[in-house]
Amino acid sequence: MPQFEPVPLYGAAYKTDPYPLYRKLREEGPVHQVNFPSGVNAWLVTGYEAAHSALNDDRLGKNHDLGNAAWRERAAIMPEPQHAQLQAHLLHQDPPKHTVMRKLVTEAFSPRNVEQARPRFEEIAEELLDAALGVTTSEGQETGQETGQDARRGASGVVDVVGAFAAHFPFRVLAEVIGLPDALAARFDRDWGKVVQPVGPADPQRPAYEGRLRGLQDYIAEVVEDKRRHPGDDLLTHLVTACAGGAVTKEEQDSIVFQLLVAGQEPVTNQITTALIALLRHPAQLRRLQEAVRDESGERDAGLLARAVEELLRYDSAFELTTWRFFAEEADLFGTRIPAGDSVIVSLSAANRDPRRFPDVDTLDLDRTPNPHLAFGHGIHFCPGAALARTELQIALRVLLTRLPQLRLAVADEDLGWISAVLARGVNELPVAFGPSDTAPRRGCPVQH
Repeated sequence: MPQFEPVPLYGAAYKTDPYPLYRKLREEGPVHQVNFPSGVNAWLVTGYEAAHSALNDDRLGKNHDLGNAAWRERAAIMPEPQHAQLQAHLLHQDPPKHTVMRKLVTEAFSPRNVEQARPRFEEIAEELLDAALGVTTSEGQETGQETGQDARRGASGVVDVVGAFAAHFPFRVLAEVIGLPDALAARFDRDWGKVVQPVGPADPQRPAYEGRLRGLQDYIAEVVEDKRRHPGDDLLTHLVTACAGGAVTKEEQDSIVFQLLVAGQEPVTNQITTALIALLRHPAQLRRLQEAVRDESGERDAGLLARAVEELLRYDSAFELTTWRFFAEEADLFGTRIPAGDSVIVSLSAANRDPRRFPDVDTLDLDRTPNPHLAFGHGIHFCPGAALARTELQIALRVLLTRLPQLRLAVADEDLGWISAVLARGVNELPVAFGPSDTAPRRGCPVQH
């Protein structure tokens, strides 16, 4: 086969808008060699049918032990002993171990349990908006009802959706679902989530990276010990009990807690931002959805919010690429020979914009149905928290669109700073203005009423 230079999957232009590149790659074929910032070369799968097939291909394993020496040299950047202690979670396991570990977490995230907890999640969302907007009663107590009335009376201001809401809402919800005590939840440092972003041994940021890693590992040890001392009927307790009974090892237990704390909330934070940006770029769709969610009778465009969430997941997924997969032996993948142990990555975002599967693929169509997007993956590694993520997105959009009238960007679109994380899409800050435009504060001002 002819040899080509790997396509770089990094850089400001790519992270700002990867879809032109994905379109080009899709048109050229389903498999391409690509290069990541760490220096790792991988094989990228694009196109819906190819992605769906690869996600269900039992020849492709997830265990890092399958990676070859060239991959391990650059990709296994988490130092020992942390790599062995924190990388044994679900995303890096194959059956039968994967099956055992997945059963430990799926019940907590079941659609039934999530729906039962929806009222509590809505309370959390309202509380966060109250705090962000500085709304209080005459007694100084925050109240969602008064905030709603205040917004309808024409309040205006600027707020960073990430700092005020999106960075906190998914973690608060996750803490309730898994049984993380309030005192420990309050001490979680979101900066620890950066341990999943590549920082090689020679990188000047390596000391800070290793500091985050040690801090997070110490925190996980505290969480586990707290559940040993104070067990409850919750996911964390069930996990600690399973470890004590020998169903999982200590490393697997700690790795699952690591996965829950890091991967269980950051993608939802990012998806809230990609969803809002998509809506802000499509004012007519934004207005229609805003009118629907603010309809107190609940009769206008019934079901639109749920459909909108699915379309926003398809249109710009926060989980852009899957994690590594490997062939144990050299194998054919859609006509390309893949060496044993080379990494294979599936582009979920490229699959979700495939015109052979979705009509008017680059159009944000809130009425699109059916909508079989792959934002949560497919097959045995389908995201176990999909039901929770969908519910969180529905609640977040309803609260934000209800409480922030006449929503619009408070900065120029081109000034949005997209995160550089390899697998994810989102922005670190999303300043939005709300209320009458002639009274909106200038860029960078705090919330005003």
